[in-house]
Amino acid sequence: MKLLLSRLIYALLLVLALPYTMLHLLWRARRQPAYLQHWGERFGFYPARPTQPVIWLHAVSVGETRAAVPLVQALLARYPGHRILLTHTTPTGRATSESLFGERVLRVYLPYDYSFAVRRFVRHFRPAIGLLMETEIWPNLIVACHASGTPVLLVNARLSARSARRYGWLGVLVRNSMGKLAAVVAQTRADADRLSQLGALRVEVAGNLKFDCEPPHAQIQAGVRLRAQLGSARPVFVAASTREGEEALVLDALERVAHPNLLTVLVPRHPQRFDEVVALLERRGIIYQRRSAGRPMAAQTAVLLGDSMGELFAYYRAADVAFVGGSLLPFGGQNLIEAAAVGCPVLIGPHTWNFAEVARQAVASGAAKRVEDVAGLARELKGLLDDSSRRRQMSEAALAFSRAHRGTVQRLMRIIDQFMD
Repeated sequence: MKLLLSRLIYALLLVLALPYTMLHLLWRARRQPAYLQHWGERFGFYPARPTQPVIWLHAVSVGETRAAVPLVQALLARYPGHRILLTHTTPTGRATSESLFGERVLRVYLPYDYSFAVRRFVRHFRPAIGLLMETEIWPNLIVACHASGTPVLLVNARLSARSARRYGWLGVLVRNSMGKLAAVVAQTRADADRLSQLGALRVEVAGNLKFDCEPPHAQIQAGVRLRAQLGSARPVFVAASTREGEEALVLDALERVAHPNLLTVLVPRHPQRFDEVVALLERRGIIYQRRSAGRPMAAQTAVLLGDSMGELFAYYRAADVAFVGGSLLPFGGQNLIEAAAVGCPVLIGPHTWNFAEVARQAVASGAAKRVEDVAGLARELKGLLDDSSRRRQMSEAALAFSRAHRGTVQRLMRIIDQFMD
């Protein structure tokens, strides 16, 4: 009875949310016109059905899509007779998929979790297996797959204590959905325990797929070229994946550092905020250039705005020190593994619950240093810029940390193979 009531309430909330959903797409389209495209897919309407059997992988946006690279490559190699279908929620995720995989995979938007839409999706593609990246628990989608006999796995799964409490509020609806998953493959034991408490029945730990993402050779070469363009004599600090309000704090810290000839590369997490960051730089009278302009670096330029897509590895490769954003303010942190993979010393803020275990291990290994506030960021950045031997030690520790945690894709593929057989 509780489950039926929960489903009715959930269905009612979805109906009430429909006008907001449409307005949200229009609102996001103000800055990203791509939100106006493929609306039919968001409600389960798709072009021709592929003739090959389908392996379906859902990666919400850019971060999940990049993390999925080693898994997609392994699936393409292991199952050449199948068509890989990547579903996304954001246009940036879809664009990232296109740049990474081209025509080797199909890509569409995953429909919103309306019963009619997700049933249409499942009937259209008839996936042999479904793989949901990280934390994607959609009750109607999971029920539709379960009813059709499609095994669905939650892979590279993570669940912070904060998210676990939020999901817990949904009670029996979430427990029922988790119980219908064929398996959950978690990043850490803590993630596995929290997912089990939410109702997952088969839970295993395989590690974090992001450690298996090899820095693309083209990106490494691009980083070498970028450093030459920026000037080998100038120290370079990259503030990457920054969120709302953090760019101002980074600029505050730089005022305290006052390091001669320092060049800062600001890379906001979301492309729609590039112009907002430009306005901030102009208000502060800071001389800046946009990476997308492609102009030679002027000696007087203090900040390069990293407004290009898909170059994060290159930025890290060109940096002496990096700060990984989403962590100075309470956003939960962003992925620091990409910086570690190219041997870049990393600074992080106090708020890293989205990557709690990775952050803890990185700090413990000496690959990263945690700061608590603007003053701490300024102090640690100045210390690293002034001490090349300390930077070298952190760089070596970052590479060792990255290499020590690889092998997740092989463990994950062994689990997937069981359901494909």
